[in-house]
Amino acid sequence: MSIIFFGTPEFAIPSLERLILHQEDIALVVTQPDKTGGRGHRVIPPPVKVFAAERKIPIMQPESIKDRELIKRLKAISPEFIIVVAYGKILPEEVLNIPEKGCINLHASLLPRYRGAAPIQWAIIKGERETGVTTMLMDEGLDTGPILLQKKEPILMDDTAGTLSVRLAQRGADLLVQTVKGLRRGEIKPRAQTGKPTFAPPLKRSDGLIDWNMTAIEIFNRIRGLQPWPGAYTYLRGRVLKIKKVDIEDGSGEPGRVVYKDKSNLIVATSEGLIRILELQLEGKKAMDIRAFLQGSGKDIKVGEHLGNVQDN
Repeated sequence: MSIIFFGTPEFAIPSLERLILHQEDIALVVTQPDKTGGRGHRVIPPPVKVFAAERKIPIMQPESIKDRELIKRLKAISPEFIIVVAYGKILPEEVLNIPEKGCINLHASLLPRYRGAAPIQWAIIKGERETGVTTMLMDEGLDTGPILLQKKEPILMDDTAGTLSVRLAQRGADLLVQTVKGLRRGEIKPRAQTGKPTFAPPLKRSDGLIDWNMTAIEIFNRIRGLQPWPGAYTYLRGRVLKIKKVDIEDGSGEPGRVVYKDKSNLIVATSEGLIRILELQLEGKKAMDIRAFLQGSGKDIKVGEHLGNVQDN
């Protein structure tokens, strides 16, 4: 029997690829509509659409998940499973009831922790040392369905949301194939989620504004969790200064003030500990390491200068 695959970003591609490699019949891929962006407002298709199109898999991109043409097509296919990996919308009951053996979702956390749209980012921001992937049977709630399988994954100190996402996408793809095969053989029994849930709401650009009154480790984790998007930033003399990579050190000073600077080091105080900036990007400039920055745009920065909101400068 066939499978219908719902997915949109790069994270979903390893799962779709792995299903194809295991000779699953992917009858249809459903993904989000194309977007416009960048220079010239060019049309940008979702990564999953590009991948599916290259493999001649039928594609639908409904504006609404309740689109009647979509519902009609799903019912006509009468799939064994609907598989959802980072599609971006909650499926209504009518869709959940279509597949013979249910809708399977791959979620990038150890549910019930970090339910929601940005589990990878929030796990890093909150300083977790471990996360993982979960397959579950979907219901109408937000990541509330019964758990099928889970696999743990360590969060490394040099991980960003980008690097961790790549690993979890691969771990999740393996777990998804294992889940499909296990359900067919009757080896997996769904179990209710237990424990106190936590949540991972969608990220906004404003989440990237660094609050220097936080501790150094909190800022360090936030910068990693927001890389590559939306990115962490502060202000230098009224201009946006994106902070891409930092390290932490012991020490003290007034939060947001530069406490040390030489030709290759720029260190800023927080409420507890110091932040050594390693990579950054000043508004209107290219991203660069700290040495290049201090030899160019940042050469006149002085000890005691304040980084922070526009009104603080």
